Amino acid sequence: MPLHPVHRRSVPDEVFDQVLADVVDGELSPGEPLPSERRLAEVLGVSRPAVREALQRMAATRLVDVRQGGATLVRDFKRSAGLDLLPRLLVRSGTLDAAVVRSILEARLAIGPAAAALAAERGGTTLAATLATTLDDLAGTDDGVQQQVHALAFWDQVVDAADSVVFRLMFNSLRAAYEPALEALAPVMAAEVGHVEAYRVLTAAIAAGDPHTARVAAQSVLRPATTSLMEALDALGSTKEER
Repeated sequence: MPLHPVHRRSVPDEVFDQVLADVVDGELSPGEPLPSERRLAEVLGVSRPAVREALQRMAATRLVDVRQGGATLVRDFKRSAGLDLLPRLLVRSGTLDAAVVRSILEARLAIGPAAAALAAERGGTTLAATLATTLDDLAGTDDGVQQQVHALAFWDQVVDAADSVVFRLMFNSLRAAYEPALEALAPVMAAEVGHVEAYRVLTAAIAAGDPHTARVAAQSVLRPATTSLMEALDALGSTKEER
């Protein structure tokens, strides 16, 4: 566990990120105890309250099991953690994790059409008017970041109409992971968020109360950027292998 002194302003965040990296990379195995609170503070060069706060956050995200008066044990995060950990997994040490990006894209392509189908069943005409206004905002800008913001607002409204608390929580976590990367993703997302007509077809299907067409239309909206990003990830992986 090669820890190093902390220099960032948010000390508990840095402690959290270092331990998370060791857990994800396998430096710390499930069931393995962390060093004591005092030892962590010494190695990291921070205060014990900062370490304690970081450990509490890790316990809340189910990365570790903090036992009163005993050892803090690493948990198997793939079996214990929830979607609230996703934003932390996406960017670690300032670098995007390609495997996490791929997982988000796959989830997005699965969840979006399902939510659209439910919205067609439950939202109908009332939702369509709201979506039309959002699409006017989308069509009214050629700024890649703002286009993504309006597209997120569109899907936020669709998920609301789907009336599924599970889809809502999943969407919240995916959005929290995605939003920090809006600027970086703008060139790749242009093919999706710039194709307003595809969104209008989806809106029409929702207004008609046609879940099958809404599902297919949602796939048509989401697939271009998904394909482009997947290809970019594959190319990046090939480049790294050649090196």
